[in-house]
Amino acid sequence: MIRFESVSKSYTALVSRKRVDALAEFTLEMARGEVVGIAGPNGAGKSTMISLLMGFLQPTSGRITIDGAAPRPWVEQHGVGYLTELVNLPPRWKVPTTVRRMATLSGVAADAVATESAAMMTRLGLDEHAGKRIKQLSKGNLQRVGLGQALIGDFELVVLDEPTHGLDPLWTQRFRDVVSALRRPDRLVLIASHNLDELEMLADRVAILDHGRLQRVVGHATEERSEQLAWRLVLEGTVDVTTAIAGAMPIAGRAGTWRCLASRRELSTGLATLLAGGAVLVECVPEEGRLESAFREAVQR
Repeated sequence: MIRFESVSKSYTALVSRKRVDALAEFTLEMARGEVVGIAGPNGAGKSTMISLLMGFLQPTSGRITIDGAAPRPWVEQHGVGYLTELVNLPPRWKVPTTVRRMATLSGVAADAVATESAAMMTRLGLDEHAGKRIKQLSKGNLQRVGLGQALIGDFELVVLDEPTHGLDPLWTQRFRDVVSALRRPDRLVLIASHNLDELEMLADRVAILDHGRLQRVVGHATEERSEQLAWRLVLEGTVDVTTAIAGAMPIAGRAGTWRCLASRRELSTGLATLLAGGAVLVECVPEEGRLESAFREAVQR
């Protein structure tokens, strides 16, 4: 569905007049039926990538296509369920009015606007705020209205930029249910977020950017056994874990407890050696998620 082919976007800094590569030689394909995450530190190029995809910016070089067409014409013809990083809605509009007008703009049939808007209000817990204007909403409630305007249309492409920004833990959990309900064979959902736990739970693949470059795509099963993860081990017996797992370090003040960075394959081989030498394994747990480990490794290169 979406193809970025060696896409770069550069500009000249206002003060220094130096060339800045906001995105450099970015190549990625995304298909219908997927939920794809985009992760990276501040300034990594996530917002630039989304702006290029939406047709707000033109690439300096390279090519972007959606179903073989340029982004701007495709978006104008098909529409996109789009949540911006900073929700900006008319401050004097009341919440139900906002959702209804966004439903109309999103192509909802005139005779269904009232019904679908009411359903979206309920779905996102906005009924209790029906009497409020946009300017009276808290940050989290404003974010939910933003989600509502992005999700109310029946779009093949949904792009959510920092969708859980400002949401409390309860609504962050409910957002996961919302995204799960978005999954469809004919739809692509793209989520840009700093929340790695969120992306790990929701996305089929996560593209990690840093300094405008694609560092890694996490999610393919073929990578799983070779990826480096941080582990905490607790063993009984007189053992030196470093003899079996390179780089293992004892945790000060916690006898028999070690921390190591190893792939599942390396860990399995190392533990087999230790157990054969008489060690007793009490505990073996990952200290961070697979995506968090991959992210840390990618941006620290």
